[in-house]
Amino acid sequence: MMTGFFRFVLVVLLLMVVAMASAIVTMHFAIHGAEVTTPDFTGMTMLDAGRRAAAAGLSLHVESKLYSADIPEGRVAEQSPAAGTIVRRGWRVWLTQSLGPQKLAIPNLTGQDQRLAMIEIRRAGLESGATADLPWAAAAPGTVVAQSPQADATGVATPMVNLLLAASPANTEGGEVMPNVVGEIFTAAALALTRAGLRLAPVQSQDVHLPPVNVPGAAAAATPVSPSGTVIAQNPPAGYRVDATMPIQLTVAK
Repeated sequence: MMTGFFRFVLVVLLLMVVAMASAIVTMHFAIHGAEVTTPDFTGMTMLDAGRRAAAAGLSLHVESKLYSADIPEGRVAEQSPAAGTIVRRGWRVWLTQSLGPQKLAIPNLTGQDQRLAMIEIRRAGLESGATADLPWAAAAPGTVVAQSPQADATGVATPMVNLLLAASPANTEGGEVMPNVVGEIFTAAALALTRAGLRLAPVQSQDVHLPPVNVPGAAAAATPVSPSGTVIAQNPPAGYRVDATMPIQLTVAK
C-alpha cells in the first residue's frame, strides 16, 4: 500500500518536472521567436529600406537629414540601432537620410536684421537653427553679429544656420575665471561668456587650412581640421581672471 503511494507521488513529481520543462522551452521559443536582427539599411533607398524593414517586422522613422559626400541623395546615411543589433519585432529604427553633397551656398547674414536674415535663409533653401542674444553696443538690437556656419562655408553637415543676435549691453560687476571655449561652436561659446557677464571683442576669423596665427597669451589653436564656426583660439586663456571691463578675443575657424 505504502509502495503504491510513493510510486504515485513519484509519477506526479515527474509529470510536474516535465510540465515545467515544457513551459520553459515554450517561453524560450516565444521570447526568441519575437526577436530579430536589425538589418543594415545604410546606402539603401528609403523604399528598399522600408521593404526590408517590413520583412523583418520592424518600422522606420526618418529622424534627421544631413549632407553627405559619400551617400547619394535620398538614401540612408545612418541608423540607430546599428546593424546587427538584436531587437524585438515591431521595434522602430531611426534613420538619417542623406541630402547628397552640399549644393546650397551659405549666405552672408552678418549685419542684417534678424527678420531679413530669416527670409534670406529660406530663400537660400536652408533652415533656421538656434538663435542667441549677445550684449553688443556696436549694433542695433536684433542685428546678426555672427552666424554658424559662416558665409560660403563648405563641408556643412546640415542645412541649418544658427544666428547670434545683438542685444542691449548689460551692466555687470565682479570677476570671473575664464573658461576654456576652444573647440566649441562660436554661438554657444559667446552665449556662455556673455551670460557670465563677460564682454566679447570683435570676432576674428581664420582659414583653418592656413598655418595657425600665434596670439601672445592665447590658448593653443585646435587642429587645422576644425569645423567651420568653431572657436580655435581664445585670449585671455582658460583659468585667467577676467571681468566685464576686459574684452574676450575669440578666433573662429572659417
